[in-house]
This record gives sequence, structure tokens and C-alpha cells, in this order.
Amino acid sequence: MKKIQFIILFSITTLVLVSCGAYSFTGGSTGDAKTLQVDFFPNQAPLVEPTLSQRFTNDLLDLFTRQTNLTSVKSNGDLYFSGEITGYRVTPMSATSNQTAAQNRLTITVNVRFVNKLIEKDDFEKQFSFYSDFAADAQLTGGVLEAALDEIMERITQDIFNASVAKW
Repeated sequence: MKKIQFIILFSITTLVLVSCGAYSFTGGSTGDAKTLQVDFFPNQAPLVEPTLSQRFTNDLLDLFTRQTNLTSVKSNGDLYFSGEITGYRVTPMSATSNQTAAQNRLTITVNVRFVNKLIEKDDFEKQFSFYSDFAADAQLTGGVLEAALDEIMERITQDIFNASVAKW
């Protein structure tokens, strides 16, 4: 009998927490915001990857639409993201005994401006950066580039999500 009461109490508590919005499985809270505006992030880095701007903008928008109930709009969104890609660089990371690079690192930096029209104290402008290492004898094209961009974009967009709506 106590086991049944425990299961019923646990189920009701879980249902109340989830339905009232006190807990979100993504960890983000959009409050009363209903709309999201993500402007195009131009690539202003000294070294330019042609598809990077479009990919970053789409990845950021996709993350928010997947993990929140916000509706994407072209203008006047409750939550508004803008900015630019400011860094795209490849640097040697570790050396071999022949004084050549054994690994290279691709680092991407994005400057993000976030405006919450409903809660102004949440507004920020920050730089987000992440990297991916790859073998020095590999060309940064094709599958190597795609794998590096997948890793970097996932991390940077998640960091932006956490800073804006998850408050981490």
C-alpha cells in the first residue's frame, strides 16, 4: 500500500513541476517570451570560411527552436540575437621531434549581442569561442572540416543558449 501511495505522490509531484514550468528538461527558461529573432551573423574574421556565417546562424536558430517553444520571427522578437564571427584561425598545437606540428587547432570566435525585451537585465554582449584539434597532416577540407565545424558549432551555440536562457 505504501509503495502505491509513493508512486502516486511521485507522479503527481512530477506532473505539477513539469506542467507549471518550474522545471525544463533543457534547463532553459524563456519566461513570458513568445518570439525569437536571430539576425544573420556576418563573417568578419581575417580568414573567411565561405559557409560559416550561414551555418552558424542556422545552427543557433535550430537549437532554440528545438529546445524552446519560441516562434522564430524576422523582426521585433522578444529575444533578439545579433553579432558577427570575429575569429577563424588555425594554429599549430603540438610539435614532433622534427620540429613540425603534430596537431593543428581550428578556433572560431563569435561576438554575440543578446537583447531580452521583457527582462532588460538579461541583456549582454559577449564573445564565445571554441576549438577543434585535427592532425597536422590532414587538410582542413571535406570531412575533417565538417567534423571540426560540427564540434565547434555545437559547443558555441550551446554556450550561447546557456548564457541567454539557462543563465549558466
